[in-house]
Amino acid sequence: MNEFIVIFVTAASVAEAEKIARSLIEAGAAPCVTIVPSLLSIYRWKGETRRDQECLMLIKTRRDRFSAVKEIVAALHSYEVPEVIAVPLAEISERYRSYLEGYFEEGA
Repeated sequence: MNEFIVIFVTAASVAEAEKIARSLIEAGAAPCVTIVPSLLSIYRWKGETRRDQECLMLIKTRRDRFSAVKEIVAALHSYEVPEVIAVPLAEISERYRSYLEGYFEEGA
């Protein structure tokens, strides 16, 4: 059985995040993407401390789909270096696991 993961990706806007999310789902890379519409990021970039409003995508998928997610994000993202960070899901409710497994069993 493949391990399930959540991939964190920040985006410049909800529109950009939604475009990426739809592409991920339609390509069979992920069954679900949750978009958190507003957060504040403070970070260092090219020698400057920056402060930007962003949104966050929580991409639920399997570990074997990480490369596909990374490629789609890179192709559609406006950032020079998009954040693409994955963490394993230590525990998942049985009903949600069934939902995730069902997506991949359908041939997505």
